[in-house]
Amino acid sequence: MPKGEVGDWIKQAMEILKAAGVPVDKMNPQDIAKIIEHESSGNPNAINLTDQNAKDGHPSIGLMQTIQPTFDAFKLPGHDNIRNPVDNIIAAVRYAVDRYGSVSNTPGIQAMNGGSGYVGY
Repeated sequence: MPKGEVGDWIKQAMEILKAAGVPVDKMNPQDIAKIIEHESSGNPNAINLTDQNAKDGHPSIGLMQTIQPTFDAFKLPGHDNIRNPVDNIIAAVRYAVDRYGSVSNTPGIQAMNGGSGYVGY
């Protein structure tokens, strides 16, 4: 498990996700930490106001830079705050598992594992 505050948030989110039926092998904590580092530098209040999502009216927000429609589609009941680090991780991990099969299969992690730079998901 990653260290520090981000590691604590990841651990909390993973416990909730596991209880909700997400298989542990689909959510590598080190890969979640890598995504967080590249997407927000660990800032739960990060917001991207310059990319295409922002131009389309729904900026990427939070630790894992989810847009509100994606967050709303993948959040769990009682975890409704996109800026809450645990809630953001929960929704983003559920999205990654649904879209890519696991956190480790996201484009950024795959690119880094192949020796390239991080690619957003």
